[in-house]
Amino acid sequence: MTEEESNNREPEHCLPNNTDTHTNIILDNVVSEHASTDKEVTLSEASSFTPGTNVKADGMGTIDGVSVVSLETFIVGRRFHDEVELWQGAEISVLRDPENVNDANVLLTDSGSSHMLGFLPRELAEHLSPLIDKFHIKIEGSVTSLPNSSRGVVPIRISCHQLMQEGEMDDNNRQLLCSSWGNCLHVVEDINRFPPYKEKYQHNFIIMIHEVLKHEAHLFDDDEKRFLELFDSLPDDSQRLLIRLYTRKGPWFRMANVSYPEISDSNNAIEELHDAGYVCLFQSKGPSKCEVDEVMNALTVLELRQIPMLPSMLLERSGICVRVSCTADLLLWRVQRLFFLNGEQDLSSFLLVDLGLVKYPNYTCNTSLPIFRNRNDLLAYEEALDVAEMMDQSLDANDLDTVMRCIEISDDSMSSSCKNISQTPFPDAATFLSCFTASWVYSKVVTLGVSFFECEQRYGDAVRLLKGLLKRITCDGRRGYWTLRLSIDLEHMGYINESLLVAEEGLLDPWVRAGSKLALQKRVLRLGKPPRRWKTPSFAKSINRSIKEVHVMGRPLNCETGMKIRFYGYDGEQCGVEQLALQHYAEEGGWKGVHAESGIWLTIFGLVMWDVIFADIPNVFRTKFQTAPLDLNTDRFYMERESLIEAHLQKICEGMAEEILIKSWQSHEGMACRGVNWERHSLTDLRAAVLCIGGSCLVSLCRHLAQDYRSWSSGMPDLLIWRFRGGETDGGEAKLVEVKSARDRLSEQQRAWLLLLMDCGFAVEVCKVSPMPPSI
Repeated sequence: MTEEESNNREPEHCLPNNTDTHTNIILDNVVSEHASTDKEVTLSEASSFTPGTNVKADGMGTIDGVSVVSLETFIVGRRFHDEVELWQGAEISVLRDPENVNDANVLLTDSGSSHMLGFLPRELAEHLSPLIDKFHIKIEGSVTSLPNSSRGVVPIRISCHQLMQEGEMDDNNRQLLCSSWGNCLHVVEDINRFPPYKEKYQHNFIIMIHEVLKHEAHLFDDDEKRFLELFDSLPDDSQRLLIRLYTRKGPWFRMANVSYPEISDSNNAIEELHDAGYVCLFQSKGPSKCEVDEVMNALTVLELRQIPMLPSMLLERSGICVRVSCTADLLLWRVQRLFFLNGEQDLSSFLLVDLGLVKYPNYTCNTSLPIFRNRNDLLAYEEALDVAEMMDQSLDANDLDTVMRCIEISDDSMSSSCKNISQTPFPDAATFLSCFTASWVYSKVVTLGVSFFECEQRYGDAVRLLKGLLKRITCDGRRGYWTLRLSIDLEHMGYINESLLVAEEGLLDPWVRAGSKLALQKRVLRLGKPPRRWKTPSFAKSINRSIKEVHVMGRPLNCETGMKIRFYGYDGEQCGVEQLALQHYAEEGGWKGVHAESGIWLTIFGLVMWDVIFADIPNVFRTKFQTAPLDLNTDRFYMERESLIEAHLQKICEGMAEEILIKSWQSHEGMACRGVNWERHSLTDLRAAVLCIGGSCLVSLCRHLAQDYRSWSSGMPDLLIWRFRGGETDGGEAKLVEVKSARDRLSEQQRAWLLLLMDCGFAVEVCKVSPMPPSI
């Protein structure tokens, strides 16, 4: 195997051994005669038993008149012993293991020798446990077939006998029996749909395709649906090999290097994939120049030096090469994007969950609205994504001609549309889905175009783009940035009156907020002096408030222009300005604290507002791989949950913040939530910070983040410091500090934050760190 293949290999997945499951099972090889009077019902016949169904227990050994119910399932995590031999028809029994200290489990064992054969699938065992414990259900069965390899799962058929008599059950127990049994049946349906003999990554891939075709079938034409559905009919080897190739960096791979332990015959798998149209082969039948160029990347530098650039000699060196076909690549990319709803996550997200490296929160996926109304909307969105990707690549490569072309395409596409982003097909409650429209993607490209033109000092072109954005997009948090840039660029062009008018009108726009609003207010004060304006705006006094400053002297390590200054700390070690400031506050006033900027605040917000963030709201959770609801960055987040949020904030105001924080930490530790950093901030520090901040200040900050997370989730002061007056029970105080070196200035967003925090009741200050003069 080549070094490249080794680096790209995914970890091998063994069959689950269920040691961390809720319920393990023991299979016991027993001799048991079934009563000839028992009536047996198969899964398909019993499928009407669903959670909540009125199933009665009416008579000894019967469930709704049925004494035996049979289920088809598997033994997983199989154990092997020389003295245990399995054969088709071998009888087994299911036993509990109450002495298991890690889990009150059910196990599978061989009778007589008491050897474990393996486990029932985790999900099924979890629901069978209460049936065995509470209702004395007896479970036995037999092996229905043998696996092809020692690694394979063992198909079995189990029969469940109810032994508890009717007189021993009350109404609650009957309802519990009904619910548990219905859950068992549904779990078996899912297990049989995705049997455990699939490799884990194969299982995940199939789930992804099935889910997208189930919910988004209207976005694919008939040929595309047939092509994707064909994947199910491919042999396991072919499915596994396609996934392996798709998830590797290619596009071409040498057949000589395509080998995986779970794939028994790679060559045969390639032929089947080629016949189905899932892969293309590079061989002697007239390769194109494009193919030649791409396949050359599969060769080593030494091999390239040894041959001239001739297709025939290239084939001689490389051998037959394979790549995922363009059709398969496009459709699988589309499936992946529709499943995860972003361009960052991919199949590795499944792997991280399977390995326990990432845990996602528990929430309900309650969807009633499609993200894309029809196929045309999806194709337009994909085309816009292509333009956006091309724009990013062209800017990185300084390809100015392509940059101009991308700007032109995006601006024309937005101009030709009769709709703007505020007039999307989504109802008001779901306008947060507008980010999945072509217009929204094109607006991002145009915004990059504004920055490009400003760097080129082509202010006229920048003004034209900005006016177009503000005209077409009337409801968007970016309007503040666009308005500010328009005012600045008009001033660059010498249009002072128009620049002032734009700034004044922008202050009346409800979508102009945070740092952009403050910057526009300052422009109005500067540009609006007599004779242009005679009246002083009402906000003048507020934004001109002074912010307390403290000055710290430090012994510099370096003072070169253009480099970030480093200092010797109080302990003699090298440190940055923020660490020096923390040492100063610890030395002068006994303060403790962290340099975390917005990080600690977003962590506190995520933890104390966890139940609100992951509340059951329609359409905001659409996959099981989300770290936040889709509307978190929009006004709809607060509007849809106002009563819930205010009730929660009232508890914080009444002094329950620490209790909520601790409970949330203990219940959700390690789960991925946007903004929450489990490693950087300890529970001890978070508790101390929350206690010293106080309920009213914390409520004000959380309300601002809930109302406008997008605007206020960045730019917070560098330091949060706190100290207790006596003990923790005596209360404490907290302070937020923005640290600046002598040459630095506050940004508009930073100043906006400091003024807002002052309004919320926080103590804030700016700590300016200056190097000591050489004579000191």
